[in-house]
Amino acid sequence: MKPYNDYNTYLKSKYGQKVYRIGLDAGFTCPNRDGTKGSGGCIYCDAEGSRSPYAKANIPVSEQLASRIAFLKEKYQASKFIAYFQAFTSTYAPKDKLKKIYDEVLPFKGIVGISIGTRPDAVDLDKLALIASYKNDYEVWVEYGLQSSHDRTLSAINRGHTYADFLHAVKLTKKLRIPVSAHVILGLPGESRADMINTAKKLSELEIEGLKIHVLHILKGSDLEDMYKAGSIKLLEQDEYADLVCDFLENIPKNTVIQRLTAQGTKEHHVAPEWALDKLGTIKKIEDTFAKRGTYQGINLK
Repeated sequence: MKPYNDYNTYLKSKYGQKVYRIGLDAGFTCPNRDGTKGSGGCIYCDAEGSRSPYAKANIPVSEQLASRIAFLKEKYQASKFIAYFQAFTSTYAPKDKLKKIYDEVLPFKGIVGISIGTRPDAVDLDKLALIASYKNDYEVWVEYGLQSSHDRTLSAINRGHTYADFLHAVKLTKKLRIPVSAHVILGLPGESRADMINTAKKLSELEIEGLKIHVLHILKGSDLEDMYKAGSIKLLEQDEYADLVCDFLENIPKNTVIQRLTAQGTKEHHVAPEWALDKLGTIKKIEDTFAKRGTYQGINLK
């Protein structure tokens, strides 16, 4: 038993075997990049838009899926998959276009889930109703990039939306009974431990179904890279991060599925911190920290 509600364990208990998520680039852009909501994008984002290293831009979703499924079947004998619309803002198009894109995953045998990563200011009831229409046949999630519950931080990282926008999106999504996963980043400029724990407590009150935790890291070509090189950004050490993750999760309900504990760029795009490239080592340090404390996810909640 892990001291947190691990996503892989959740999926295995539900489907009887390991389920593999396949990150997809469906050719979306972002309203914070094209001038609709802001300009330049978030300071930590690079030109890849959080795309998985194997996902390729300008290739149809069906081809990306076919290639990755073939690889996973050959290497791991995998047979169940989640199609994850990951890169940029995967609801940033008219509803009809979204349906055409999402429907590309339907013919593939073994797809048990559809997960859609987006921004809280890029959804409405019509788009969410489309996403909800897949629930009868698939496990469906909407993943919202929040990063912080503090508007001053969201402004500082040029996020282009407010915490109120996130609350509104969660309300609409819950109205249609679609599970919500929130993304947060620990170590953002100007945030204290108390600020980060406050974000955890706010998420706890919302009773969201999933959570992804990322460490602030520097990617080549991002605005954050310039700030880092200028010495204006202090990054967390691995021990600090492990402590913060445990602090955070101790204030998250036990039934919230933890879909990610850390994050890193590809080696070719990653600048710092170096330790973030050691994903398994970081996860082990988090689990060891929980063990030393004798605590677990949700221990601080009554």
